[in-house]
Amino acid sequence: MRIDTKIAVLLRDDLESWQRLNVTAFLVSGIAAARPELIGETYLDADGTEYLPMFGQPVLVFAGDAELLATARERAVRRGLRIAIYTRELFGTNNDVDNRAAVRAVPGEKLDLVGLAVHGARNAVDKVIKGARLHP
Repeated sequence: MRIDTKIAVLLRDDLESWQRLNVTAFLVSGIAAARPELIGETYLDADGTEYLPMFGQPVLVFAGDAELLATARERAVRRGLRIAIYTRELFGTNNDVDNRAAVRAVPGEKLDLVGLAVHGARNAVDKVIKGARLHP
């Protein structure tokens, strides 16, 4: 079955392991919140125990440098694609109110992005993340 859309996460290539995992988790929660139709059905094991549903399509994780993240943000905005972002400042906050305030304080082109996530048509997402490599 071919899926015509794509979920991609683009991370800075200089993040520590715990940062990559943390940022990825936050970013995909943004996609899930904005696009609930991407969530599949509840999982059940053979005993009938229920587990939470997850995305019904793969999430591909890519890496790139700071310049590529800034370029990807600009490409997504130009194409009208909504993105989830994570900036370096968010490592120093511990709640959603402070997170949003930290982002709001900086113009878009000056955000110190360490990650972004995007969902859209495969070709549009490919153009946004052009130049990124699959995360090792």
